[in-house]
Amino acid sequence: MKTENIIQTKSYALAVRIVRLYQHLSTEKKEYVLSKQVLRCGTSIGANVEEAIGGQSRADFVAKLAIAYKEARETSYWLRLLKDTDYLTAAQFESIHADAEEICRIIAAIQKSTKEKSDANS
Repeated sequence: MKTENIIQTKSYALAVRIVRLYQHLSTEKKEYVLSKQVLRCGTSIGANVEEAIGGQSRADFVAKLAIAYKEARETSYWLRLLKDTDYLTAAQFESIHADAEEICRIIAAIQKSTKEKSDANS
């Protein structure tokens, strides 16, 4: 039986929330530029996690995970900007931003443990 992959599950769940946020911002707030930015990076996290999982080598895994981490950081940036420009309420921001920050921490931990395993095998 396959165990749950936390980063895979959480990055997909965030992508779903980001798509819904984009739909809300573009329909309700008529905001198209910032919302498109957060849509691109917020959905890219999970896509890069999937690519990392299917990586052909440890180097491929590490490279795709690094991209996922950068995309998560960028998502955090756009979410903060949307909040600070009053497109998101504090409550809306706190919930989704907490998810993005958690993903950053999980990816950083995976990167650290992967590096430690690589160093141990060298």
